[in-house]
Amino acid sequence: MKILQLFSNPTLVGSFALRHFHPGCGMLRLFSSSLPKLNSNDGTQKSIKSSSPELSESCSLSQLETNGNEEENFGTLSDKYSSRKVFRKTTANFHNLRFQEYEDEEDKILQKPWKGRHNTPHWYFFQCKKLIKEDKLAEALDLFERQMLKEERLQPIECNYTVLIGGCGRAGYLKKAFQLYNDMKKRDLEPTEATYTALFNACAQSPWKDSALQSALKLQQQLRDKNIQLNLKSYHALLKATALCADTRMCFEVFKEIVLKGHAVTEETFNFLLMGCITDKKTGFRYALQVWRQMLKMGIKPNAHSYNLMLCAARDCDLGDPRVASDLLLRPEEEPALLQLTAGKQHRRKQTQEQKATSVKLHVDSLERQLFQGISREAWDPLDLQKARETNEVQPKLEDGKGGLDSKPADSLVVLNQSLSSPEPMKANVAGFLEPGCPLPNLLDLTVSHLNVISLGTVTTPADRLALMGEMEGFLSKMKEDHLVPNIKTLTMLAEIVRPNSASESSLLAILDEHKVEADITFFNTLVKKKSKLGDLQGAKELLPILARRGIVPNMQTFCNLAIGCLKKAYGIQLLADMKKCGIVPNTHVYSTLINTAVKRLNYAYLIVILQDMKKNKVPVNEVIIQQLEFAATYPPTFDRYKEKNAYLEKIDGFRAYYKQWLKVMPAEETPHPWQKYKIKPKTDEVSEEETEAAKGQQEQSL
Repeated sequence: MKILQLFSNPTLVGSFALRHFHPGCGMLRLFSSSLPKLNSNDGTQKSIKSSSPELSESCSLSQLETNGNEEENFGTLSDKYSSRKVFRKTTANFHNLRFQEYEDEEDKILQKPWKGRHNTPHWYFFQCKKLIKEDKLAEALDLFERQMLKEERLQPIECNYTVLIGGCGRAGYLKKAFQLYNDMKKRDLEPTEATYTALFNACAQSPWKDSALQSALKLQQQLRDKNIQLNLKSYHALLKATALCADTRMCFEVFKEIVLKGHAVTEETFNFLLMGCITDKKTGFRYALQVWRQMLKMGIKPNAHSYNLMLCAARDCDLGDPRVASDLLLRPEEEPALLQLTAGKQHRRKQTQEQKATSVKLHVDSLERQLFQGISREAWDPLDLQKARETNEVQPKLEDGKGGLDSKPADSLVVLNQSLSSPEPMKANVAGFLEPGCPLPNLLDLTVSHLNVISLGTVTTPADRLALMGEMEGFLSKMKEDHLVPNIKTLTMLAEIVRPNSASESSLLAILDEHKVEADITFFNTLVKKKSKLGDLQGAKELLPILARRGIVPNMQTFCNLAIGCLKKAYGIQLLADMKKCGIVPNTHVYSTLINTAVKRLNYAYLIVILQDMKKNKVPVNEVIIQQLEFAATYPPTFDRYKEKNAYLEKIDGFRAYYKQWLKVMPAEETPHPWQKYKIKPKTDEVSEEETEAAKGQQEQSL
């Protein structure tokens, strides 16, 4: 009612507008423009002017400015007629709006509500698993960390972290695996046994073995402090980490822990032990033979991977001390005492389990004694050793110089029993075993006795170590007894360590067809490399038509292996020309192989030709090539050009001058970081610019 009375009285309307409305607002102009129309009919205009001169002045002022330029003066009169700046209390949200336009563009885009499909954590789990199977670890990490956590803002579950940690473990991305593990614990998610298995696997596959071993041991200690029991798969991953990153003793400590925890030992467990033996390059082959024989004594049959690991040990590791190897590998094996079963049906099953557990522990203790305690004896007599092997006792020979192994080192692979009774001692070599009546000693077979073998001699080459496993024929026959078929990896390793130019090497292709194994380029590259190392470049080239008949295309490694046999400059030039005819540009490895061949022969003219071709093709230089060339450009420490003439070093000065200028124009190859390809890449500038332009367009439309 009061509002109606106010508007019915024009005088009150004018005074109310003057007191309660700002002179610069539109409502005042509304009232001022309506006042003359209201007062023209009732004759009250004079009374209004006389009663309120201020109102008339303000009305006339507003009318003048309205007739002038309203757009320029609109809202500016408040600066003249009022000193009040803030009319109501502001909130925190109002102040945040003032700074919203100064935020970062990328953060502004991330703050926008998610407009895509809302998925569940299980959906992200299956998508990440699919990407990891396709070898797209970086895309899987980006999908999880950017889309799921930042954009869609979902709460992850345990399986989301476990699948990513497993992918990082297979790739050896150790740092990211433990970052995900720590983030998982911060979110109060409970890790599972699969999570710990993936973490140990990441330690095993890491390219930096020292830091990986420390991380594995630290995680193992944390699990012990929390009293968390691992399953057999987790222990296998830990065993693999210690096998690849540590020594054989630490690997065996984990193996003992597996047995003490009551886990069933399988052939996979012994395979990881064999991997630990291979890390010892000096005595690894003897360790591998002992682990193999212990596996057979425990009744565990090897698989194809076990045979491949034995070939790897024969290729990369030495036998160690022949005295210790002869004593441990040729003497009859001592069977550990087993518990006897008592009568009674109630306790028979329990006693059987206890018997198996006790038997395994005794076998492990026996293997540990043989592996690491060693033999402290200084000299042995073959006659005493033969008698000891017959009575299962080993007697040390305390007197030196009586025909022991130390008095006259054996040059042969083995020493036969026949050499003791014959008037003239016979040194048996590998070729002698091929004769009838001299069977090859196969140390992989426990059923075959080696009474005719007294001791092992000097075993230096991989072919000698293969002979201790029965040569290629005995090795494959042992696989056949275990109902195993050799795969392409087995035959490739046999081609690498078999004796060169032997009947076994010639029969490799026939064995390949006999077992119906499909050959690959790696198998033929191995044969090409063996012939090139022997200097038989023509024989290596003769293998190329065989590749063509089998439908196999040579790769860059094939040409790199051919470069090993290019001992002369003409051969190297011909190889580079043939590669250009095939449309193949030589890479850094091919040039490095040619440079290594030329440096060994100090052929500086050959080196300059290689560097010129490398410069022409603009192939970047890596660290290995720089080291090779620096060695070639360095004068020998005993070289004196004024004292004597050296035909090999006559052109070293010309090479040094060319090499100095060559380095200035050649591009360098930077070694990529092993984890660089797995890191999450930021969004490109094109995408950010498009999103920025779209955001700006939306702001302009809103304004």
